Amino acid sequence: MKPTVLICLPFAGAGASFFRKWRRSAPAGLTILAVQLPGREERFAEPAHTDVGSAAAALCPALVPQLDGAGRVVLFGHSLGAELAYELTWRLVERGVAVDRLVVSGAPGPRDRGFERVGHLDDDGFIDGLRRVTGYVHGALDHPGMREIVLPVLRADNRMHESYVSEHDGPLPVPITSVRGRRDELVSAAEARQWSAETDAGFRYAEVDGGHMYLTDSPGSVLATVVGHDA
Repeated sequence: MKPTVLICLPFAGAGASFFRKWRRSAPAGLTILAVQLPGREERFAEPAHTDVGSAAAALCPALVPQLDGAGRVVLFGHSLGAELAYELTWRLVERGVAVDRLVVSGAPGPRDRGFERVGHLDDDGFIDGLRRVTGYVHGALDHPGMREIVLPVLRADNRMHESYVSEHDGPLPVPITSVRGRRDELVSAAEARQWSAETDAGFRYAEVDGGHMYLTDSPGSVLATVVGHDA
């Protein structure tokens, strides 16, 4: 495998530590670059983003120097992270970074936004709604003290997701792979294949064992799917 930098964008409520653990499963030649968004972990004191485009624009300047001399550059994002990775890919390309592939996971295409919205609900309703629409809720929400800390970030992430619609007129000049868990009850195969319309550089579709949050169970198999081929 060519030396590869894999830039990982978090799903709603997650921090960079989720992907840093993948380093133990990474094959030789693969560097995991886990992006930390403001409002979580070591960036807890910073205001969380509420807009996908502005989040990607803010992340880009710090990432570009870290990619100097990289072999392959691949971006990966799951659910909300897929939207962030897509927008970040556009901005890296505009800055002259040679991105080899964008891998979107557990996400419908960026234009058909017909999904249940839960951001308007009170806290209890919002948490129950997140379980329905994401299949995952941060464990800290089970602890009253931590709940007050985590909820604002989850609401900000949910606002990013619910308000996001791609405004790009043309196709992305980067190959896209869309990955979906075979038992995903939240994103259908047809929705996952919508990403084929977002690129003119080649599209691949892959299914892996598991449901919507398949990536929490077997990092090794996920990494093999993500970087198991050249662009």
